[in-house]
This record gives sequence, structure tokens and C-alpha cells, in this order.
Amino acid sequence: MKNGSYLVALACLFAVVGCSRSVDLEKSKQEVGAVLDQYVQSVVREDMEEYAKHVFHDPEMVNFGAFGAPIAGWDALRGVMEGQNAGIDSIGIDQSMVQIHVLPGGMNAWATSLWRFTAKAGQNALDLPVRCTWVLEKRGGAWLVVHFHKSIAAG
Repeated sequence: MKNGSYLVALACLFAVVGCSRSVDLEKSKQEVGAVLDQYVQSVVREDMEEYAKHVFHDPEMVNFGAFGAPIAGWDALRGVMEGQNAGIDSIGIDQSMVQIHVLPGGMNAWATSLWRFTAKAGQNALDLPVRCTWVLEKRGGAWLVVHFHKSIAAG
């Protein structure tokens, strides 16, 4: 009887492993890259509807922009972005050095990138080198930004 239990357990293990879905990490990296590109374009176009599609709407989420206090929750993030859209024009973002890492299992990813952020605030031109770190999760089949941290290089 003891051997029969081991055989059943072994068969269950093989069934679980055999039914596990294989994750295409390269495809996942491409999907994450596309989400980050769409995020950037939504910022450039000041398109809050598109922006909202790429960010998880979590009241407990905390993000860090390049300036100011931590941004706690989706409502606060939306307010910060709407304020940015009201205060600056002619936004440009050139991304470089994008590095994407998908974790085993294919449900989480992190990425880094550099931005050259340009805009106009009234008559003043902005030209900022921004460092970005992103955390994304796959939720309901779609990659969403669940955290970001942006900073300006010191010095």
C-alpha cells in the first residue's frame, strides 16, 4: 500500500509538471517593452485615457517621480499626471538603454531605462536626464506598471 501511495504522488507530480505552461521569456520581454513604449507615448501625448490602461489602479501603490513627495495610490498618480499636463507643453521623451528582465514564471518583470525629458513650462525650456526603474505584473493577461521610480542624476 505504501508503494501505491508513492506511485500516486509521483504520477500527480508528473501531471502537474507536464501541464505547466511554458513561458516564452523573450515574447514577454517584447510585451513589456511595448507597454513601456505605450506608457511613454501616452505621457508625450498627454493622453490620460491611454496612460490609465498601462498602470495598475491600486490605492496602496507607491511611486516616486523625479521630484516631490512619494505618490501614493492611483488617484494621487492621476492627479500628479493631470497637474503635469496642465503645467507643461511640448513634451518629448527619448528613451535609451532600456533593459527588461522577466522573472521565472512570466508574471513579473522589472526594467530600467534612461529618458531625455524635454518640455516647455511657459517660456522656460526643460531638458532633464531622467533615470527610470519599472516594476510590472501580468494581470488578467496584460502587463501593467505596478511601481516606478524616476530620478534626476545628481551632479
